[in-house]
Amino acid sequence: MFRYETAGESHGECLVATLTGLPAGIPINFDRVNRELWRRQQGFGRGGRMKIETDKVHVVAGIRHSHTIGAPIAILIENKDWKNWTEVLPVEDFEGSAAPRKAKEVKRPRPGHVDLPGAIKYNFEEVRYLLERASARETTSRVAVGAMAKEFLYCFDIEIWSHVVGVGTEKLNRDATFEEIKAINQRDEVLLNCVDPEAEVRMKAVVDEAYRTGDTVGGVFEVVAHGCPPGLGSHITFDSRLDGKLAQAIVSMQAVKGVEIGSAADGAAAFGSKVQDTIHYDKTTRDFHRGANRAGGIEGGISNGQDIIVRGLLKPISTLRRPLESVDLDTRDPALAAYERSDIAVVPAAGVIGESMVAIVLAQAFLEKFGGDSLLETNRNYRGYLEQVKNY
Repeated sequence: MFRYETAGESHGECLVATLTGLPAGIPINFDRVNRELWRRQQGFGRGGRMKIETDKVHVVAGIRHSHTIGAPIAILIENKDWKNWTEVLPVEDFEGSAAPRKAKEVKRPRPGHVDLPGAIKYNFEEVRYLLERASARETTSRVAVGAMAKEFLYCFDIEIWSHVVGVGTEKLNRDATFEEIKAINQRDEVLLNCVDPEAEVRMKAVVDEAYRTGDTVGGVFEVVAHGCPPGLGSHITFDSRLDGKLAQAIVSMQAVKGVEIGSAADGAAAFGSKVQDTIHYDKTTRDFHRGANRAGGIEGGISNGQDIIVRGLLKPISTLRRPLESVDLDTRDPALAAYERSDIAVVPAAGVIGESMVAIVLAQAFLEKFGGDSLLETNRNYRGYLEQVKNY
């Protein structure tokens, strides 16, 4: 069973990820894995933390000679900023460590963040420990896990890429082909990762305005999984539906408040005759195909063989240079919310994280369907299934 966990705080010594369930024999391209971490750090509007960290995976278990061995994979990712926090956030108290009330306490919770509900839940007098774990820095670990899932899916010609379809009020007003999306993700310079240069310029202007006014801005990213077979997921229980699993995975990302699969929003405003994807059959190739892909590659909780299309709706980052009204936790008097170094816009990075979440869900669904303790066994099961589908 494919499962993973992450641990670590934003300014802790390192981030940690463990991953179990990948079959033995999967080739791991570490240059490709580390490029995923690099991609997560890119994009116009990122904050000063990206100038400090150069993220790379340090695998300490589960991979030997660049191949999985069927054992749990353990990954460490260094936090270079830790050197500035060793006395502020020590694991153990020691002589000379910062007293709790001097440890960069945060007493003015930020609207929209975990600060106040977390402080109430865990009975903390201030919110430092909460923001350390709730920080989107945690997603570095998820991208590392997602990169491993991608390496597995590559073995079956399944690719997953993302692009930005909206920043603030500016949107990409056309569909993008998978080839376009894949091409922009091969660039060595990332602005806002939009396939249309003119739309990207308009989006950049929105981020510039947020910079100028001390504000932040959100947007919409789209993840496309290409090459998935029909039959992943199930209709039989609520928690086995592939679309449900993808929705939960995307909304689990920091600052993501909504998810769309296929053309759900447009479909909700249209008649059924204009929404459902017509079914056709080519007798020469013995292949079913659809007249469109408004369903986003999933029907009844099961993949149908088309591209799987998932969008994440990202709210603006909660930490503002021009803080909003809040309350001081000591005095309960009105106060402006706390500010720490933060991003202005993170939509391209969120797309990369979204790719990882989609890759994790699809790898889980793929292994549930085809199993296998080795890549050879999984591949044999998969090829047999493809032959069954061809002869249906």
